[in-house]
Amino acid sequence: VTTQEHHSVTRWVPCRFYEKVQALHQDPKASVDNPLLAFSLIKRLHSDWPNVIYSDEATENTQALHAGFKEVEQELPGAEDLDGAARALMRLQDVYALSVKGMANGVFQPAGASQPPLYSPGRRVSLSADDCFHVGKVAYDTGDYYHSIAWLEEAVSLFRLSYGSWNPEDRSSLEDALDHLAFSYFMAGNISHALSLSKEFLHYDPSNRRVARNVAKYKKLLETGMAASAGPLRRPNGTHLQSRDAYEELCQRPGGQVGLAGGCHGPPPHHCPPPHTLLGRLSPQPSPEQLPRLSCSYETNGSPYLLLQPAKKEVVRIRPYVTLYHDFISDAEAETIKGLAGPWLQRSVVASGEKQQKAEYRISKSAWLKDTADPVVRVLEQRIAAVTGLDLRPPYAEYLQVVNYGLGGHYEPHFDHATSRKSPLYRMKSGNRIATVMIYLSAVEAGGSTAFIYANFSVPVVKNAALFWWNLRRNGDGDGDTLHAGCPVLAGDKWVANKWIHEHGQEFRRPCSTDPRD
Repeated sequence: VTTQEHHSVTRWVPCRFYEKVQALHQDPKASVDNPLLAFSLIKRLHSDWPNVIYSDEATENTQALHAGFKEVEQELPGAEDLDGAARALMRLQDVYALSVKGMANGVFQPAGASQPPLYSPGRRVSLSADDCFHVGKVAYDTGDYYHSIAWLEEAVSLFRLSYGSWNPEDRSSLEDALDHLAFSYFMAGNISHALSLSKEFLHYDPSNRRVARNVAKYKKLLETGMAASAGPLRRPNGTHLQSRDAYEELCQRPGGQVGLAGGCHGPPPHHCPPPHTLLGRLSPQPSPEQLPRLSCSYETNGSPYLLLQPAKKEVVRIRPYVTLYHDFISDAEAETIKGLAGPWLQRSVVASGEKQQKAEYRISKSAWLKDTADPVVRVLEQRIAAVTGLDLRPPYAEYLQVVNYGLGGHYEPHFDHATSRKSPLYRMKSGNRIATVMIYLSAVEAGGSTAFIYANFSVPVVKNAALFWWNLRRNGDGDGDTLHAGCPVLAGDKWVANKWIHEHGQEFRRPCSTDPRD
């Protein structure tokens, strides 16, 4: 290779990588909204860029390249971020029943379904063979062969198409994908396919003794009849979720992106969709007798605070009692709250016995804001108190919790109220959580609905609206129908603010019923 050829190659490597990045991120907002772009951005910053910087081809200006990379290395995504992004893609695949081949091609189409895509980005972005390999490898490393086979199959297909081409940023190759896919099939009980893939591997790397031994082992198993017949691969249920099917069916229902908006904007009588039209979007259309007193209205709730600007209240369900308050917060207020919480966001935790800890079934970041943090927070708390009629003074309510659900962010079915007296919620000495107010601070393009599992309906994200429900019955027992979940965000950046109100201090604001069963 001549000196001139060497210089052209060393210039070409960073330039080609820069052009690839620039082409993918022509629209900066699209990087956040599209989960495939978000994943590839994290992967590029964690592994692709270092691979280019430290490649043999990038020898010119090596010291400057390395020094520049070291300056920002601490701020770049880590291995945990990249693996989390890969698990997020698998979560979207599962919950929304997406085709892996479709996802790799940038299409969010349910597998084997004739219905339209759940999300159609303005510009389609595909995953590379190396991208698919990494997702499959994350599953492989945890013994999850259900997912590793699907993603490694796609990686092998893409590597075969591009075999012989050279990408210095890639960490994997066709041989790597074949090797991992063969062992995945072996562990899944499909010995004949493991043998076929291992033979293909040896075609490219005939000197590999380990794979040669595997070929001999697979042949012997097949010849002796010791190979068990491969049954259908079963999807793992890592969080042991009993209501998984119902949860996913609610998340998949069309209408999650439609929104309930449009109601409660005109003067009385209400200019809302009729109740049966509204709930028909959320669940199979109920009969008229199942829809008592569903309505939209302007509410003052007896509060002087709401006289000049009544709350736009939409009753979504009676049992459990769930209402949606449209235009509850302004765009400027929402941005202020997000800005206040941003620097303090940390991985969300859940109650586990008497402790709080991180959990795979809740993927989000959250921060807590006191009403002294900013006048906007204080005004918002006054508005919540006026609409609900409840006492929010300490210690009768928790601080405002601001939550950000990013790539594939979700919260599997759970109760907001404590189901055990040992719960950390009782440390406030103000009883259980009697009510929840959840404010949608942003819109999303797809996914992110709030699904009520046993009540069999879901509420899509409605920007600037507030969702309210009672967690406890009037007798103080937890309402089992409030089991709910935050569906994974398929596209977009979901922000919510939660206000949890406790039962102490509400004795005369929500008194017990004459019926002890109520």
